[in-house]
Amino acid sequence: MKRVLLSWSSGKDSALTLEYLRRDPEVELAGLITSFNTDADRVAMHAVRRELVQAQAEAVGLPLLEVELVPPGTNDTYIRAMATALIQAKYDLRVSHLAFGDLFLEDVRAFREKQLQPLQLEPLFPVWGQDTTSFADEIVAAGIEAVVTCIDTSKLDASLAGAAYDSDFLAALPDGADPCGENGEFHTFVHSAPSFNAPLAVTKGECIERDGFAYVDVLPDIE
Repeated sequence: MKRVLLSWSSGKDSALTLEYLRRDPEVELAGLITSFNTDADRVAMHAVRRELVQAQAEAVGLPLLEVELVPPGTNDTYIRAMATALIQAKYDLRVSHLAFGDLFLEDVRAFREKQLQPLQLEPLFPVWGQDTTSFADEIVAAGIEAVVTCIDTSKLDASLAGAAYDSDFLAALPDGADPCGENGEFHTFVHSAPSFNAPLAVTKGECIERDGFAYVDVLPDIE
């Protein structure tokens, strides 16, 4: 049996990867791991608030390992912070594998494999090599509901920030844009998925444009 920790971005690819792992009889899920910018208290790039990622982990019934990244971060500081957290997971949670929702970026996969080797943890890529158009359709068909939280405005129109990730969004993408955003076109936050014990109540806040990106602030909807 593989004791698996899932690299959790808070977005749609992570959510469908979780579904794949839960269907695998050889996998026992140990938890989720997410890195946060400590100044902003958010997931980098996705710009998702920490409290919402914590709510996701509670909704799927798994512990969340929170990796603190203190700005200005470098690649070396990221590697050290992740290694420290993974060593803790290896011994506290008896983790043997770390799973990722990567689809086709070879350089990213090679980087992950290299960093895990000295930690004696095995990488898993459950959705690797899938056609991204089919994968995007599977996300929508699975009932995974997500908000587009970040747009690279050099690749997509800023007006798509805050859109629901659904068939209408996919149809609105220009030619050449990856439907899963694998080339950095956009990032998402999942608020409902088959593995959630209940949907998360969220609302869309302010949308800002900064440094070539458009971000929408997703807020807990507290009545």
